[in-house]
Amino acid sequence: MQLFPPASCPRLIVKIGSALLVDNGGVRRDWLAGIAADIAARASAGQQVAVVSSGAIALGARRLGLAKGGRASLEDAQAAAATGQIALSQVWAEVLGAEGLTAAQMLVTLDDLEDRRRYLNASATLDRLLGLNVVPVINENDSVATAEIRFGDNDRLAARVAQAAGAQGVILLSDIDGLYDRNPALPGAVHIPLVERIDGGIEGMADRGSASGMGSGGMVSKIEAAKIACGAGVALAIASGRVDRPLSAKARHTLFVPEKRARARKAWLAGRLTAKGSIVVDAGAARALSEGKSLLAAGAVSVRGAFFRGDPVTIEGPAGPIARGLSEYDAHDAARLLGKRSEEQAAILGYAPRSALVHRDHLVML
Repeated sequence: MQLFPPASCPRLIVKIGSALLVDNGGVRRDWLAGIAADIAARASAGQQVAVVSSGAIALGARRLGLAKGGRASLEDAQAAAATGQIALSQVWAEVLGAEGLTAAQMLVTLDDLEDRRRYLNASATLDRLLGLNVVPVINENDSVATAEIRFGDNDRLAARVAQAAGAQGVILLSDIDGLYDRNPALPGAVHIPLVERIDGGIEGMADRGSASGMGSGGMVSKIEAAKIACGAGVALAIASGRVDRPLSAKARHTLFVPEKRARARKAWLAGRLTAKGSIVVDAGAARALSEGKSLLAAGAVSVRGAFFRGDPVTIEGPAGPIARGLSEYDAHDAARLLGKRSEEQAAILGYAPRSALVHRDHLVML
């Protein structure tokens, strides 16, 4: 598809869906060998490539004879993942090794990329592996992830990995060749080759189905991944893997154009999928935030959830979530300051107040 050439994209993340890796007979080894050859060609040209690989649950379910592709229950998914991951890692090591490349396995959970310290540790590991010309093969650690604390799909995981790795591009290889203006199975569906801005119209085109029945994500998860990647200044493409050598073949795709690259901390905040609580603000505060100002207590009207100083919180305006940031106060003290001006706060708290509930340096608009 000639996407993200090495000269303009020193680091690339390639996500491969379950339907491409696994069929009724197990791993599609010949197809995977073609991917390995493509990665080797890019590596020879100076590009560093990391792979986000689905397939562990699908492969494990077949080996264990589990119904519904191993997704009938959380326990089935965890057992299938534990069984399938070891086999999947072995195949990756073999096909990459045949091309003279060394593979490394990284299993991560949502918390690993949502907690700032653990995120930085994962980032350092990725940076070192890529610097050693190793190909990291990354997957969600489904054997220990819970229903509440998990990515749930590798599309969004790939976008977050791109942030952590400092990549410039992400390719989501799937069983579909990009975004259409409606379900591509419907008559008259039109392929969208380029998306310069993700708005309500683009989100409305997404179809929730997974054509193969093996994957956990549909087009909705891919659009969400594009929002995370583009918000961090990373370009993202959705392309079909239903061709041989998909990283070098000319094929139709959808390219999402990134925004201006954000500062590392703000990119991490924007890409977060969870928050510890929320602060609701009035229209005036929402307007001030859109102008680049900090969130002051005077404009806050309510606090939701239990959070501590330094925890990530969502800031909600009259029409819904508008920003995310790191709270300067515990939820209890933040609630005491609601609607209060700076000169009143010292008497309420019994100590000198901080300049804001959420400082603009630790805040990003959504």
